[in-house]
Amino acid sequence: MSAFPVAVLFVASILWGLTWLPLKYLNQLGFDGLPLTLFVYLLIFIIMIPWVWNQRHYVKTHWKVLIGVALLGGGAQLAFNTALIYGDVIRVMVLFYLVPIWGVLGGRIFLHEQVDNWRWLGVGLAIIGAFLIVGGFNAFISPPSWIDVLALLSGFLFAMNNVVFRASQDVPVKIKLTSMFFGAVALAGGAVLMSGDSVSVDQGWEAWGVLFLYAAVWMMIANFATQWAVTQMETGRSSIIVIMELVTAVVSASLILGETMAPVEMVGGSFILLAALIEASRAK
Repeated sequence: MSAFPVAVLFVASILWGLTWLPLKYLNQLGFDGLPLTLFVYLLIFIIMIPWVWNQRHYVKTHWKVLIGVALLGGGAQLAFNTALIYGDVIRVMVLFYLVPIWGVLGGRIFLHEQVDNWRWLGVGLAIIGAFLIVGGFNAFISPPSWIDVLALLSGFLFAMNNVVFRASQDVPVKIKLTSMFFGAVALAGGAVLMSGDSVSVDQGWEAWGVLFLYAAVWMMIANFATQWAVTQMETGRSSIIVIMELVTAVVSASLILGETMAPVEMVGGSFILLAALIEASRAK
């Protein structure tokens, strides 16, 4: 197999792992969490329309699948971005990285995929790891923060979105991605309206230029490079490479922000990383 897909996925995983950098920078430039997600995915959605226009008939024939992708994928993007903007990068990324385990459970329940003992071991390690990260038994005294909840929710929604992707192989990936982007726009817009907050658009040309580059270049490359690369290699290999997202986020946040994890959180994160490696090694 060519090394090119591996290199593409490696670069895309690094981009995903560094997503927190432009998000936090844009927040400092004046874009609040909900409007930031709204503007980013609105730009991406507008860019995608010409690419998928000749495939618009899928909206009529597979509208149930596309609604599911919009709600699950769009909700995952909204929750993930908000958690990264306002939360501790390492903590958010580790909790989000329960995605492979949610995927195992979702595949077993909805797609009737077989789960062997090694995968059940991975699920157990991930649950223990998440329990330690959110405070262990102290979580029953002081409940996890709303950012922890968003991080967990984003991982769960993203995994369920992947289940829908796997169950709808006859629908082009570009159409499903566009639906996901539209879902993020609709959900972020609805959340803005419900919050009653005003949306500011006077951040200045520099801020809008950074936002456009992030949406049109960074996010487009990250999304399409990942989707293309994972179709060019075995699932097990791609799953291991994608772990670079978590490694990149942890290393970059430690170096740039000086973030650290308490010893018990390190143990929990190690359990989740081990669970992800087990799932990657068992993938067919």
